[in-house]
Amino acid sequence: QVRLVESGGGLAQAGGSLSLSCAASGSIFSINTMAWHRQAPEKQRELVASITNFGSTNYADSVKGRFTITRDNVKNTVYLQMNSLKPDDTAVYYCNLQNGRTYYANSRAGYWGQGTQVTVSS
Repeated sequence: QVRLVESGGGLAQAGGSLSLSCAASGSIFSINTMAWHRQAPEKQRELVASITNFGSTNYADSVKGRFTITRDNVKNTVYLQMNSLKPDDTAVYYCNLQNGRTYYANSRAGYWGQGTQVTVSS
């Protein structure tokens, strides 16, 4: 089992910044991917950004150039720095970890955090 504990988020104005962090503990493989997904009201959950243990990243088009995902492999922690926030970024953000080489971006595979609310006002 893997436990994911998220922190950060909150309220920001459009154009502002927020940061999220997610600490993982438990049965974590040396090869894994950690990611952030988000779900806005009445919308499907979507991948925001992912990062492998090797540091390879992937971003949704909607956040490229504004959000940065990083990780600390020693601490098993993933971070999401969100800049130039827009009201459309308002959602519950979830941390996800999948063990192994393949990351299934459009699934509920792996382990999930409890979610943290991000609200961006216009």
